[in-house]
Amino acid sequence: MGPLTVSPMGFGTWAWGNQLLWGYQEAMDGDLQQTFDLAVRNGINLFDTADSYGTGRLNGQSERLLGKFIRQKRVRGDIVIATKFAAYPWRLTPGQFVKACQYGFAASVTLTQHTLRLALHLFSRTELNWSSLDRMQIEQIGVGQLHWSTANYAPLQELALWDGLVAMILRDVLMTKTRGDYTCIMQGLVRAVGVSNYGPKQLVKIHRYLKARDVPLCSAQVQFSLLSMGEDQMEIKDICDSLGIRLISYSPLGLGMLTGKYTDSRLPSGPRALLFSQILPGLEPLLSSLREIAQRRNKTIPQVAINWCICKGTIPIPGVKTVKQAEENLGALGWRLSSDEILQLENAARESPRKMIQNIFQTR
Repeated sequence: MGPLTVSPMGFGTWAWGNQLLWGYQEAMDGDLQQTFDLAVRNGINLFDTADSYGTGRLNGQSERLLGKFIRQKRVRGDIVIATKFAAYPWRLTPGQFVKACQYGFAASVTLTQHTLRLALHLFSRTELNWSSLDRMQIEQIGVGQLHWSTANYAPLQELALWDGLVAMILRDVLMTKTRGDYTCIMQGLVRAVGVSNYGPKQLVKIHRYLKARDVPLCSAQVQFSLLSMGEDQMEIKDICDSLGIRLISYSPLGLGMLTGKYTDSRLPSGPRALLFSQILPGLEPLLSSLREIAQRRNKTIPQVAINWCICKGTIPIPGVKTVKQAEENLGALGWRLSSDEILQLENAARESPRKMIQNIFQTR
């Protein structure tokens, strides 16, 4: 994926800190740590997050937990964090967008050895939501992604955000020592840049814009699954293939509808229940095919659904909250559906009358 080597599947951390949709509680942090450790032990090195993940006072909690788990596991160099920066209305300039990423002291400043140690100590203890690097306490982010496009409602802001991505990837990171003082020039905040929720037209535009500035577009993250394989999504996939952009599939299990755990009479709690009640009654052709292939392959329904995403050349990032979920998702690796099985699943998906509602932030 661009300059980065990543596992064929990553894990998403939307649920880490989200009380409204996923029922997060801080008491879960121990289980989340074990889930992270299990993933790393089994070769998963890509973890997706966002500066907006976490509800209320827990905003940014997903990034904080990832940083904490990385430090405790002591595997910084091996982990690729892909975080998304929200296109908030107050991020109107490239500089404001860059500040969402960089350390609170990430400017050209002169620090004594004592002051540098003190600053790092304070930043390691602060609860303030300074920036993504502050929250995670890592030196550099793997992939910095624009969370959504503002082209539909604020096109001038869109260009500023694109310039912010360019600024984030400047490669020079310099720390010079003169007479006991350190001069820090914090650049190269990310190793690669990507986008999320970009439709076909905007994806081509930003690729062209970044290419003209010698910045490759590394990844494009969209909702992509057997429930989300409409014309726009398949066109995005074709564009990614032709331009050398890696497609990251979020919600590869359709928020849980492709797990086989729910029916129209057994719905999840919370806001998902309404969506599930509308879509699940028409999913029997697809769920039946998933079930049949899973039994024949000695796999589970989620493993088959995730493997389909891998076979389509994408990097799926199913969300995980528990060790059990992580263990099951890992079973999607190390094998591939046959071409006949892929065709069977796609035909069944087309026969299902209801499809996943596309993210309202996705542009054309």
